[in-house]
Amino acid sequence: MNRTSGTPGVIREFVGLPSPTARRAGAGGHPCRGLYRRGVGRKPKVAMIAAHFQIDFSEHYLADYMATRGIGFLGWNTRFRGFETSFLLDHALVDIGVGVRWLRETQAVETIVLLGNSGGGSLMAAYRAQALEPGLTPLAGMRPAAGLADLLPADGYVASAAHPGRPDVLTAWMDAAVVDENDPVATDPELDLFNARNSPPYSSEFLTRYRSAQVARNNAITDWVENELKRIRAAGFSDRPFTVMRTWADPRMVDPTLEPTKREPNTCYAGVPAKANRSAHGIAAACTLRNWLTMWSLRTSQIRAEPHLARISCPALVINAEADTGVFPTDAQRIYDALASSDKTLCAINTEHYFTTPGARSEQADIIAKWIAKRWR
Repeated sequence: MNRTSGTPGVIREFVGLPSPTARRAGAGGHPCRGLYRRGVGRKPKVAMIAAHFQIDFSEHYLADYMATRGIGFLGWNTRFRGFETSFLLDHALVDIGVGVRWLRETQAVETIVLLGNSGGGSLMAAYRAQALEPGLTPLAGMRPAAGLADLLPADGYVASAAHPGRPDVLTAWMDAAVVDENDPVATDPELDLFNARNSPPYSSEFLTRYRSAQVARNNAITDWVENELKRIRAAGFSDRPFTVMRTWADPRMVDPTLEPTKREPNTCYAGVPAKANRSAHGIAAACTLRNWLTMWSLRTSQIRAEPHLARISCPALVINAEADTGVFPTDAQRIYDALASSDKTLCAINTEHYFTTPGARSEQADIIAKWIAKRWR
């Protein structure tokens, strides 16, 4: 473990550890890796841990802000950092458990708060629920990950700019006008969000048809995946890749009258939706059959947040970013409503998804620190 300096007054410590289901790689890398921040001369009794399905959270933007407020922060990566198509939920939770255990046993942290940021919202909710009441099932033909029933529970849960799960956000962003998954150009003009005949503000009738077609598209892909998996397995194959195009087409991205917020209109994380939707860059753009069933399918995925949130009774905080162009107030409300906790708080900050507007990150850190201090310090 190495200690480095960055923000004045903050110690950064590299942590690399094996997992119960993954050893250190031949080249030297550990499956579980991250950076732990704490204030110089401090031994925090309260710490946060943040992880994502595949984004590198080791240098999470909130880490130093929390460390300077006396709260430890472990930006943590599972073995699936950058390897989303290989993602397996049970193994990811075991890897998160390695970080939680390190905080408890090596750093003697008394209170651990899970930070579910963006896509990490449903992932960390799944961890908290599984640690208290094991209930996950592995993919068909696979054994449960070793250590899945031995996860140490956390004490608190924070959702920040989070959505209700990858199947849900993908479906909400899916282009409902796609008529052939093998042809990115083929389009139903009656459902084309970007066709001038359907231009915003969209009618309630159009939106009803559009949302229904989005769900149907997700389910149709699942049908194909299940059949294709049977077909290739019969031939001795274990999996295969495929692509999902046109996933920047949530009507809210184009029509600012839908769920009005302080977001910039006609914008998504990848720029102008009409252009982004025709690019090769989007969520679920690269999939495998097993990855689809685990990560993206409305019908089969176990990473939809609400079933896990229904088992979270610890103190919980939900923070909405009011200018977010991909996560909306109803997403924060769904998370808040689904939480079983009697001690839960919902608040909002006028900023975009990454809280980069001046002062937003300090405001976010202050809200979290005060929320923690009221309960555990």
